[in-house]
Amino acid sequence: MKVRLFIGLLILAIIAGVVYWWQVNNSESAPSDVLVLYGNVDIRESRLAFNGSEHVVEILVDEGDQVQKGQLLARLHTDRLQAALARAKAEVVAAKAEAHAAQLSYARIKSLLKDNLASPKDADEAEARSRAAAANVDAARAAVVETTEELKDTDLYAPFNGVVRERIVEIGDFVTPQNPAITLASLSPVWVRTYLPETELGRIKPGAIAHITTDSYPGKVYDGWVGSVSPTAEFTPKNIETPELRTRLVYQARVFICNPQNELRLGMPATVSIPLNQTIPSAQPRDPCTQADTQQK
Repeated sequence: MKVRLFIGLLILAIIAGVVYWWQVNNSESAPSDVLVLYGNVDIRESRLAFNGSEHVVEILVDEGDQVQKGQLLARLHTDRLQAALARAKAEVVAAKAEAHAAQLSYARIKSLLKDNLASPKDADEAEARSRAAAANVDAARAAVVETTEELKDTDLYAPFNGVVRERIVEIGDFVTPQNPAITLASLSPVWVRTYLPETELGRIKPGAIAHITTDSYPGKVYDGWVGSVSPTAEFTPKNIETPELRTRLVYQARVFICNPQNELRLGMPATVSIPLNQTIPSAQPRDPCTQADTQQK
C-alpha cells in the first residue's frame, strides 16, 4: 500500500515538473505581443517673463490655478508709459502742423520761382524742409507705435492652456525680461519618460499606440502614443532600475498621453504597454489631444 502511494506521488511530481518545464520554456520561447515599459510622468513647463522692466502692480493667479490660452496673468505699473504715450501723440500733432506749414511754404516758393521772384536755391531749401518735416511726422508716429507696444508688454498672458505651478514674483517686485514671473505647466499632452531596451529598438516606432496605467488610478487606462525615441543610447538611469540593469544600454522614449482631467502629475510612476503587432499610420497628428478637443467642441 505504501509502495503504491509512493509511486502515485512520484508520478504526480513528475507530471507537475513536466508542466512547469513546459510553461517556463514556452513562455521564454514564445515572443510577447505587448512590450511593457516603466517610467515617470513628465510635463512641459514654461517660465513666463514680462517683455518689459517695471514694478509688478497686479497678479491675477495663484499656484494651482488652471488658466486658458490668452488669459491675463499679471500686470506691470504703467503710469510712466501712459505719460510717454500721451507725449508721443502730442508730438505727432506738432509734427503734422510743422509738416503742413513746410509744405505750404514750399508751394509758395515754387509759385514765386515761376515768376523769377525766388531763386532755385530757395526752392530747394524749402523742399528739403518739407521733406524733413514729413519725416518727423513718420518718426513721431513710430514713437506712438513703439510706446503702445511697450504698454502691451506690461501685461503677461498665458501662451497655452495650463496650470500655474509657481508665482515667482509678488506685487511690488521689480522685474525685467530676464526675470521669470510665473511658471506654467502644460495640462495636455503630458508624457511618460521611459527607456527602451536595445533589443526592442527595431520594434517600436514613433506614432505607435500605447496604453498607460498608474498606481494612483487603479484600473484606469490612458490612451497614448510614442512621440519620439532618442537616436543615442545611454545607460539605464540609476533611480529607475536595479544595480544589475544599470549597465545596460537603453534609448530614452517619450510616450505622450492626453490628460484632460489633470490627473497625471509630474513624477508620477507609470506603466506603459505597447502592442507590437500594430500598423502605424504614415501621417501622425502633431497633437492628437488638441485635435480631439477640437472635434468634441
